[in-house]
Amino acid sequence: MNNETTPKTETAEEIAETTVEETVEETVEEAVKEADAKKEKPRKGPSLMQKRMMKGYLFILPWLIGFIAFYLRSLIMTVQFSLSDLSVGAVGGYTLEPVGLDNFIYAFRVHADFKQILTTSIADMLIDVPLIIFFSLFMALLLNKKFKGRTLVRAIFFLPVILNAEAITAAMELSRQMMAGGLSTSSAELAEASSGMSIEYYIDLFGQLAMPRSILEYIVEAVARISDIITASGVQIIIFIAALQAIPGSMYEVARIEGATAYETFWKVTFPMVMPHIITNVVYTVVDSFVGSEVVDLAYTTAFEKNNYGLSSAFSLISTVITCLILVLVVRFIQKRTFYYN
Repeated sequence: MNNETTPKTETAEEIAETTVEETVEETVEEAVKEADAKKEKPRKGPSLMQKRMMKGYLFILPWLIGFIAFYLRSLIMTVQFSLSDLSVGAVGGYTLEPVGLDNFIYAFRVHADFKQILTTSIADMLIDVPLIIFFSLFMALLLNKKFKGRTLVRAIFFLPVILNAEAITAAMELSRQMMAGGLSTSSAELAEASSGMSIEYYIDLFGQLAMPRSILEYIVEAVARISDIITASGVQIIIFIAALQAIPGSMYEVARIEGATAYETFWKVTFPMVMPHIITNVVYTVVDSFVGSEVVDLAYTTAFEKNNYGLSSAFSLISTVITCLILVLVVRFIQKRTFYYN
């Protein structure tokens, strides 16, 4: 009896299955090798994030060059002057005698006007900034609509920025004084004589209607500052108009299809889309308000009329630090509620 077994022959189906499995394995191995080669292969050029960073750096490069060339040295010297007693020589030059924090202590404890002027300037800034932002956004919404003479009206609102020269400022100040002490006083007297009522009457009337006194005072301050608010809103209006024109029209079309009212469209579409530009305008308005504040005038007078450069530098640094703190707090508060599109 033959115990030897005959070799098992493979069928055509088994051969086909083996061939397919080997082909799949080879394909997978080739794909893995290609993926590994791509990972190891260095990229040609910067990534998208790096390109955006480069654009950002190029955008701030002119400001950075100007800051280093013209402002950085002055800032360092201001800090140095604030910690010293500066004496101007008879034949030119100056000498510095270190006094530590004496100038800062004098500003807060001895100087008669600094604390009051600083407090008033900060209060004015906190009143003016919201009014300027709201007025600028309101005017931008109006000026963004299509009507005849739109370009001329936009130019009129931007004229105070263009004509912000010393002569124009002096003429506007003189006109404001004439209106406050002359024409407006006569008009107020005539109105009071004819009606028997004054502005105090209306304030008391709204107070009797249970309107909070703080809101009343804020409204009165806003009405009194309307001229300054209009003058300081030119740049902000232009920025808001640019923001409104950058909103995609498809968003408004979707809002109309969904049946949203104009009120809902503003709060759900327009306002969230301009929030990043509100931050820009807040920063610009705070800085612009600080530049024109009474603290800057006091520092200028102390330095160039009283020749006390150390105390003047202390005034400048204190007001600058407080302004920066206000900016940081306001920007962080708004940024948490800001929607960034795309």
